[in-house]
Order: sequence, then C-alpha cells, then structure tokens
Amino acid sequence: MPGRLTWRPMAQGDLDGVVAVARLAFPDHPEDRACFAERLDLNPSGCFVLDGIDGVRGYLIAYPWTDASAPALNTLIGAVPADAATMYLHDLALHPDARGGGHARPIVERLAERAAADGWPSLSLVAVNDAAPFWGRLGFQPVDDPAMADKLAAAYGADARYMVRPI
Repeated sequence: MPGRLTWRPMAQGDLDGVVAVARLAFPDHPEDRACFAERLDLNPSGCFVLDGIDGVRGYLIAYPWTDASAPALNTLIGAVPADAATMYLHDLALHPDARGGGHARPIVERLAERAAADGWPSLSLVAVNDAAPFWGRLGFQPVDDPAMADKLAAAYGADARYMVRPI
C-alpha cells in the first residue's frame, strides 16, 4: 500500500471511511453509520482510525461495557452502562490493502494502556470470522460460558467467541 499509515483519534469526518472499511471487513455483520457515530460520541478516547493518503484504512472502536456480555449487533446502546466493568473492543477492522502490515498490535496496546490508566481491569471482545487465534496472539483468552456462547452463535455465527484480556 502506498504511503505511510498511522493511527490517530477518530473524528466525525472519518465515519464514512469507517463504514466503508467495515463493509469490507464484516460483510456478514453489517452495522449502520449511526452505530459508529454513537460509539464515537459515547467514548471518543476509545475510537481510532488508521489513516493514510487514501483515507481511512482501518479503525478501532472501544467503550466501557458490562462483563460477560456484548451489545446486540447493529443497535444503538444509548449510554455507557452504569455497571460497566470492562473496556469492550467493539471492532478492529483493516482495509484488505492494510492487512499484514503489523497495524493491529500497536493500537490494541495503545487501547490497553489507556484502559489501564482509566482504571478498567480488562479488555473484552467478541471474536468473529474465525479470529480467535488472532486475538489470542494479542493476549485475549476465550471465556467458557455456554449461555453466552449460545447467544453469540445466534447473533454472530457458530465461530463467535467471547474473549477477555486482563490489564
């Protein structure tokens, strides 16, 4: 990919690029622009874009959430839950041209550092598209909860895994 790619805080003007990358990365799990905009409004310090001369080439969105749960796909959440206990990594997606360049680890580590500084004890996420091994290499471990697994399978597919990384 031509040009240098760098992570920076997400801005409202990036949302069209975020949606475009999301459509490429998660064609089976589409989310509306409003979902991304809401997450940015709720927790701007957990939202980043991978920026290059061709525009947005990736993004990460994270916000405080409750343990052992995941927000429903493509829904507005309204507010950060009062009983939030983890920093939930909603999405990390890279444009196909940006994959394999070592861009994921630096932003996940940056998120972990920020979450720790803010007092969150863990990062959590739902791994989809057979991505559990990828997340495992970044320190996330699957949580064995049959009830949660059934919910995730219904919403995200049989390969979905709830994973946590203590920080």
